[in-house]
Amino acid sequence: MITVKHLTKQYIDPDGSVFQVLKDVNCEIERGEVISIIGPSGTGKSTFLRALNLLDPPTSGEILWNGENILAKGYPLNKFRQKMGMVFQSFNLFEHLSILDNVTLGPMKLLGLSRSQAEEEAMTMLRKVGMGEKAASMPGDLSGGQKQRVAIARSLAMHPDAILFDEPTSALDPTMVGEVLSVMRQLASEGMTMLIVTHEMKFARNVSTRVFFMNEGIIYEDGTPEQIFEHPVHSATKAFVQRIHKLVFEVDGADFDMLDAKSQMGRFCIKYNVASKVEAANRIVDLMGQSVMSRLYPYTLRLTHSEQTEVTALDFMKENIQDSPLRMPQTDSTLLDKLREHCQEIVEEPTTRGFRVKFIL
Repeated sequence: MITVKHLTKQYIDPDGSVFQVLKDVNCEIERGEVISIIGPSGTGKSTFLRALNLLDPPTSGEILWNGENILAKGYPLNKFRQKMGMVFQSFNLFEHLSILDNVTLGPMKLLGLSRSQAEEEAMTMLRKVGMGEKAASMPGDLSGGQKQRVAIARSLAMHPDAILFDEPTSALDPTMVGEVLSVMRQLASEGMTMLIVTHEMKFARNVSTRVFFMNEGIIYEDGTPEQIFEHPVHSATKAFVQRIHKLVFEVDGADFDMLDAKSQMGRFCIKYNVASKVEAANRIVDLMGQSVMSRLYPYTLRLTHSEQTEVTALDFMKENIQDSPLRMPQTDSTLLDKLREHCQEIVEEPTTRGFRVKFIL
C-alpha cells in the first residue's frame, strides 16, 4: 500500500543552521498491517507520520501510495488525504460543534454526502467506538478518552484505507488509556491498516504485526514484535524496549575519583528502587579496582538497571584485549571466589572492541 524511499525532513533555523529530523527513512507497508512506531522522544516519529500525509511535507524522497508518487506535481492530495486518516494526540475536535456535527462535517464537505446520509454514517461510527449516546453532547462535556474515541469515529467516517495515530493516548489520564486502546484493538482485528506512534509498549507488543524502532532520524530496526522486544539486534533498541538506565564512568587512571563515582552509584540505585544492591556494587568496585583493573587503565565502568527484566548489572569494559581480566596470569587466584560472594552471576564476554566482565547484582 505504501512505499517510502529515502525520505528526509529538515528545518532551517533563523540563524541559517540546518536541523535534520528525518535522515533516510525507507519502508514498505502492506494493506492490513498494524505497525507501532516506538523510540526515544525527538527521533522523528511524529514528523514521519505528518510527512506521510504531507501535513508536514518532506524535504526529499518518495512516498508511493498504491504505486503512485504522491509527491509528484499535480497529484490529487485532497483525495489522497481522504484515504489516509489521522488521529492526533490533542483530539482536534471543533469545540463549537456537537459530537455528531464533528463527525458529519468531513463526509458532507469532502465526500458529498447529504446531511441525512452523513448523520446515519456518523451514528454507525460513533456506536462502533461506544459513543452513540453522546452524539448530541458538546466536546467540552466529554472526558479525554471520550474525545479521542470521537476523533477515531470522525476518521472512520471518511472510510480511510489507512489511519495514522500520533501518540493517541499521551494526553490522557491513565484511567482513560484503556478505552482508547480497546477501540484500536478492535480496528486491528478488523484488518484496518494502522501506523501508530506510541509509548504503550504492551499495546505495541500485543497488537502490532510489525514494530519500527526509530532512532536518530531513521528506522533503526524493523521486525515483528517478538523480534523487537525479545531479540533486538541493536543495543539502542535493547536499551529502549527494556527501559535500561545506565551510569557510565571512564576510569582513566589511579587518580580517578572513585569515591564520587560510588556516591553517584548509590543515588542511581536509590532512584531505581534497588538500594539493596549498593553494598554489593561497592565491594565489587573495590575488589576489581584494586586488583586486575588497576593494571588496565583506562577502562569503562558501567552500572545498568533494566525496568523490564529488573536486572541490575555492573560492567568493567576494556578495549583492545582478547581475554578476560579475571583469567590473566597475574590475577589473584582467590579473587573470583571473593567476587562471587557479592553477585548472582559473573559473565565474561568479548565485545567488538575488547572484553567485558559483567556482574549481575
